[in-house]
Amino acid sequence: MDKLYLVVPCYNEEEVLPETARRLAAKFDNLIAGGKISPESKVVFVDDGSKDRTWEIIEGLNESSPLFQGIKLSRNKGHQNALLAGLMAVKDECDMTISMDADLQDDIDAIDRMLEKYYDGCDVVYGVRSERKTDSAFKRTTAHGFYKIMKLLGADIIYNHADYRLMSRRALDALSEFREVNLFLRGIVPLVGFKSDTVEYKRTERFAGQSKYPLKKMISFALNGITSFSIKPIRMITLLGILIFSVSILMLVYFLIRHFSGNTVQGWTTLAASVWAIGGLQLLAIGVVGEYIGKMYMETKARPKYVIEKYLK
Repeated sequence: MDKLYLVVPCYNEEEVLPETARRLAAKFDNLIAGGKISPESKVVFVDDGSKDRTWEIIEGLNESSPLFQGIKLSRNKGHQNALLAGLMAVKDECDMTISMDADLQDDIDAIDRMLEKYYDGCDVVYGVRSERKTDSAFKRTTAHGFYKIMKLLGADIIYNHADYRLMSRRALDALSEFREVNLFLRGIVPLVGFKSDTVEYKRTERFAGQSKYPLKKMISFALNGITSFSIKPIRMITLLGILIFSVSILMLVYFLIRHFSGNTVQGWTTLAASVWAIGGLQLLAIGVVGEYIGKMYMETKARPKYVIEKYLK
């Protein structure tokens, strides 16, 4: 049987980590007993610069069982970088990986179906939420809007998929060739290609602790995804600029006709509204272009996406 490494990014997860480890240990025991994975399979917790006792708990788990390994990043680098750090650290030691969050919201029983797809020849298997009943109305609406916008802008993204996925070693090797500093794995992984499939599951409430994705981070994540995979926002601004310029020419002709016909009327309201509208549009355009320039600036510096401080095997 093939060797599975489960990669779990962690940030301030001391409340949930012991229960997560207990459930994953039970799941791995069943998978090994059923001959679905190798007895040498591992669970790898990646500490993303936590400020609580997360790393202490990981060290304790590593000492108590050979199933658990731990990777400690030198500082907090964000969920996507922590996940990539774990995947790249284990890619040469396993036959496949599954990535999932530590909060127990992802259904671990979906692992069995992911493995079935893998043994059927899939290099990538995406865990897809079958419903979003656990989300608030606001989060549900914004999430649907995000996926629709990404599709509209041309990004090849899997609907209702987060970062719960299986990847073969071949897929991981291909992923390692992508050098982006601004990571958006949900968009990058589909670009890898190879045979893929999906597995639906129901996402539950967090077992304990608080969400690590408040509104501010969600907005930042969405903007990063959009600007990392499409230049359509810049093209839209260009088209909008052409449209406004065309309208301004028509308005100029209209005002000249009014002037020479002696019907000139002072229109301070119209003038003020026009100035504010054009000024706001210019600032928006500069901001969007600035987003792309900022990303190019970060990419050209080519700083490391993460630094591993410790790796407990």
